[in-house]
Amino acid sequence: MRETLICNAMIFDGSGAKPFPGHLRLRGNRIAQVMKGSDAVAQEADEVIDAGGAFLMPGLIEGHGHISFIDQADLMDLAVIGVEEHTLATMHNARKLLDAGFTSVNSAASAKVRLDAVIRDEIEAGRIPGPRLRAASPEITVTSGLGDANKMHVKLHTFGMVVDGEDEVVSAVRLCIREGVDNIKLNISGDVFMPNADSFSTVMAENEVRVAVETAHAHGKRVAAHCRAADSIKRAVRNRVDMIYHCDHADEEALDMLEAAKDWVLTGPAIGVIIKSIEALQSADDPALQPQIDELKKLYDDNCWTHAEMRKRNIPIVIGGDYGFAVNPQGTNANDLVYFVEHYGFSPAETLHAATMIGARAMNRPDELGQIREGFLADLLLIDGDPLDDIAILTDPAHFKAIMKDGKFHQQRRDGAINTDQENSGRGWLAAQQ
Repeated sequence: MRETLICNAMIFDGSGAKPFPGHLRLRGNRIAQVMKGSDAVAQEADEVIDAGGAFLMPGLIEGHGHISFIDQADLMDLAVIGVEEHTLATMHNARKLLDAGFTSVNSAASAKVRLDAVIRDEIEAGRIPGPRLRAASPEITVTSGLGDANKMHVKLHTFGMVVDGEDEVVSAVRLCIREGVDNIKLNISGDVFMPNADSFSTVMAENEVRVAVETAHAHGKRVAAHCRAADSIKRAVRNRVDMIYHCDHADEEALDMLEAAKDWVLTGPAIGVIIKSIEALQSADDPALQPQIDELKKLYDDNCWTHAEMRKRNIPIVIGGDYGFAVNPQGTNANDLVYFVEHYGFSPAETLHAATMIGARAMNRPDELGQIREGFLADLLLIDGDPLDDIAILTDPAHFKAIMKDGKFHQQRRDGAINTDQENSGRGWLAAQQ
């Protein structure tokens, strides 16, 4: 197998340990050896890279992705876009995420049943660039719930599959599994600005959640749920939902349940879209928008309180979520790293741990992703600067000296120029410099 040696790096291994100087030997697409210390090592490899003290870390993991969201200002855009254009847009979004340093994405919903699965398969076949992807179903919801855009006189599909009752729920889950998804998404609670199901409501019935989870787990699939209301969180935990997103309005009982389940459950706040939506409404300077601003500010306050409490209780939290709207477009997902520090009280090291090792749990691959460790997959970022001093540098790809996925360079920066995977043509960084 081809060997690559990365020398003289400052290694953040994702485990929670402090960074250390060292060298890394890669064999094929795996990490073969992690060597601590600054002593010189034998330069025996097919390719030798002198990192020059740059920060080496695992690739970022988006724990709540929506790569088929098209930076829309109106959800109706998802209803009217043709499947051909939508497929191409989703392909381009996958590339944007990899360009932004996200080597893995756990999808929290696809806007069409097969979109995620098709893009995942094309990435795995090496025909298009993109992160490792766990494909999701659309958001399975109930009549009048989040994702139901239908009217009596017209049927509109945005990102929801509208079903009611146990039989319809089971049928929808089985259909999505047949079409190749890895994750099933349920909308248990409502959301802000929903006329019939606000963010404090719990609209998917207990028996509907139960049969959805039982069906998915019987097929070896994982289940994620949209849960803003406290009762929706409790309903999700009781029925063994694997990933519970948002959790904004959690009460003490809900937090106690999440803490008791922290060995198997994951959470993800998706605060970015809240912050950016408030900013956008405020910039409009329209008094008529004040009720919407007030509703979002309440959501923001509850979200911040909840996730600060989760941090204290060591409830596992992944970064990312709900990027792909006009206010927070695809590729800006690393803004979440800054938000975790500024709004939840995480340290930069805790944030990077969430974005790597905890994210690997979302990918259901904790034994081969999210850490720089012998035997793990070589998904790596080489950073110009220290994210532990300034986490915001990860929001600027200009600081990425290299992005590696599966032991291959996706991008390398040399002399101020970016070279993409197509341009590299198998040549290494050092070889190109010579």
